[in-house]
Amino acid sequence: MTFRDVIRRVDRGLAAGLPGPDAQARLAPVPRREWPTGHNPARVRNAAALLLIFPKTIDAETAENKAALRVPPFTRLPSRSSRGEERAKAGSTSSEEAHIVLTVRADALRHGGQVSLPGGVVDPGETFEQAALREAHEEIALDTAGVSVIGALTPIDIPVSGFRLHPIVAATVMRPALTPSDGEVARILEVSIGDLLNPASFAHTRRERRGLGLSSIPGFHVAGVEIWGATAMVLSEFLALLGWLGPSSE
Repeated sequence: MTFRDVIRRVDRGLAAGLPGPDAQARLAPVPRREWPTGHNPARVRNAAALLLIFPKTIDAETAENKAALRVPPFTRLPSRSSRGEERAKAGSTSSEEAHIVLTVRADALRHGGQVSLPGGVVDPGETFEQAALREAHEEIALDTAGVSVIGALTPIDIPVSGFRLHPIVAATVMRPALTPSDGEVARILEVSIGDLLNPASFAHTRRERRGLGLSSIPGFHVAGVEIWGATAMVLSEFLALLGWLGPSSE
């Protein structure tokens, strides 16, 4: 999908209302981990993550091969957002495909080797948007001066780590220059939204999870990595804004 089309669809989707937990659940592991009995909600720690959309030029052959993967057009949506129009026109042409930034966590970290959005703990006095931008700057050296925040997705609880994650959607009209932070990020991934929408990128795996036994794990297999868990659930809601109906509909 082109950068321009994605920005328009995201703006329209946010105006129509978030898809919410039902969309997240499409890519939730089964069984899903719950908060333990007696859990104190006041002890939940807030974290924020940045889902950054940016344009990246692709060659003509790749564009032609992906043309058949367009998601259906929206229905029952409000009129076109002028804010989305301005963002889309600012630095995009039809040959620039929309991508997002993901990271592979450094091996030394908890959940090392897993794919995640840039993000981390919300510091005292910060908004979720400020925390997401700060963490992206710290983890991947993102220059936040050229980043426009579009809106927030539905928070998602991650009981295994005690966090409530607040995903923030943002965009930049140019492909950003990024550098992974030593000790935090093993590598940076630039993932095409078109690849995420490709039915061939979706797969189920089965793995042992502590305390839950053998689990069915839905997710994306793209760019040589597996995207699952909370990251996949965030992406599931994001893709729903673009008209994606989930893997069962493909």
